[in-house]
Amino acid sequence: MTMIDRRTLLSGAIAGAALAPSLAQAQAIPLPPGLVRFPIWPGRAPGSDHVTVTETETLRRADSGPHDSLFTHVTTPTLTLTRPAKPNGAAILLIPGGGYSRVAIGHEGYSVARRFADAGYACYSLLYRLPADGWAAGPQAPLQDAQRALRLVRALGAREQYDASRVGVIGFSAGGHLAAWLTSRSPEQIYTPIDAADNEPVKAAIAAYMYPVIQMEGSFVHQGSRTQLLGPSPSPETMRAYSLDQNVSAQTPPVFMAHALDDKVVPPENSLAMLAVLRAKGIPVEAHLFENGGHGFGLIAPPAAPAPWPDLFLHFAKRHGL
Repeated sequence: MTMIDRRTLLSGAIAGAALAPSLAQAQAIPLPPGLVRFPIWPGRAPGSDHVTVTETETLRRADSGPHDSLFTHVTTPTLTLTRPAKPNGAAILLIPGGGYSRVAIGHEGYSVARRFADAGYACYSLLYRLPADGWAAGPQAPLQDAQRALRLVRALGAREQYDASRVGVIGFSAGGHLAAWLTSRSPEQIYTPIDAADNEPVKAAIAAYMYPVIQMEGSFVHQGSRTQLLGPSPSPETMRAYSLDQNVSAQTPPVFMAHALDDKVVPPENSLAMLAVLRAKGIPVEAHLFENGGHGFGLIAPPAAPAPWPDLFLHFAKRHGL
């Protein structure tokens, strides 16, 4: 692959909105005003030779607002930047959910990004590839995108007025699985480095797992996520390998967690299992188990959703230097 230096990366990726307008024009649903979208890979994503799916963006529900979109069959992974009016020197990478079959980028990306941009954070919403679409990396394709995205966010710190060491990661549902995979395990090199951004460590200052898919084995599995990630009949060894309450690294950053106890989609036992392991490892962790809220509450207002978790997260983040 062609190597490019840091200056080329910065001018091409983000000054670039050179690429962002062409992407926005290709979408049936316009990007919300003021946001900037750019690809995370120069050229095609890794392992795309046998991928034949067509990327599609639609509204999440029939009654969704104009920017509440979701993607299926992602072929061009991107980051969408929401800039703060008053930067506080930190950034957040947002990883929306969707059961590893879609990416609900409006609900758990753009809307959450606006909330935290108001608090001073540069926010990046990740559109990542889905594991069942024929990528050579199979189940690791989303992790390739997440690693690359975190490195890019760190690399863009100087330009966007934040410290590369002050980058947090928040993941939702299956995106919570991907966020935990990215932040709670020792990083492995799973793609060939391509430019200066890949010299950045795969390291976050803090992480948040929101109503996350954690377990791929046992009684509390989210069957849809497991099937999309591992296929219909994974071996016991494979299920254990992708269960994120296993092999938690002692270098895991402080973790914030939130889950509704009436979640009928991803049982709260997923969060409880991760909480137990994080505590056993001595990782700083804060967990909120709300009486109600169901699954995928995002920023839905009370009483439909639980208490204001963004405020709880911000207090946690500030205590830990983000």
